[in-house]
Amino acid sequence: MNSDCPPLADHLLAPSGGLVYHLRALRHRHGLWAPFQRVVADWLAGWQPGRRELVIVGPSAGYALPAGFLRRFERVTALEPDPLARWLLAHRPDAGRLGFSRLNCLATPDGLARLAAAHPEAAILFSNVLGQLAAPAEDWRRLIARHLSGHAWASYHDVISTTAPPKPGSEQALTIDDQSLETTLAHFWPGGTIELTDHETFRLSGDRPHRYTVWQITRQRWHLVEWADNSGAQPPYAPSPDQAQTST
Repeated sequence: MNSDCPPLADHLLAPSGGLVYHLRALRHRHGLWAPFQRVVADWLAGWQPGRRELVIVGPSAGYALPAGFLRRFERVTALEPDPLARWLLAHRPDAGRLGFSRLNCLATPDGLARLAAAHPEAAILFSNVLGQLAAPAEDWRRLIARHLSGHAWASYHDVISTTAPPKPGSEQALTIDDQSLETTLAHFWPGGTIELTDHETFRLSGDRPHRYTVWQITRQRWHLVEWADNSGAQPPYAPSPDQAQTST
């Protein structure tokens, strides 16, 4: 395995977060973002990976993570380059078991393999980061299939972004088995051509049905967000008491 994996460097301005994102969260998280955050909370409540350790990649300050989520795990490691986001995340009421890593697992083709090797028994959550960063080789779907097939992982991520308004009621989550991006978009946007940015993350976990919702991130911009997951090989131990209580 290549050994020249760069460490995660601090930054406050980046395409996937930073000061602009913090300002948006301050303005919108309790209003415009609230429907999206409820959907993410539902997705995470249903995700029961059966692991005691969690690694979160790109959580920012955890704005979309529901209260108490981090307590489900005995150990939580976050990979987050934004120092302000790390400070805010560490001061959540449920962050008592939280630590940070400098592994830059998204920068090189072998980064996800390094992540799997560093945390062999952890569940991995990509927190709306894939698609914000381009894959360093091939695409995220192939890299995840190659390096994390034996891991429990989940990801919610942008599939497309656009300034075209979706249909009314599109903030509701849908489970969709369509094989094409165009037919999936038709569930949320009216007919016709729309200008969009393709984040190259469509159907991240393969041919199984995926779940989707629309996130209105600003007054003039909407993202289609996909939820994908993989249960991975089951660990040789039982879930922690907190996990068992959450799953009942």
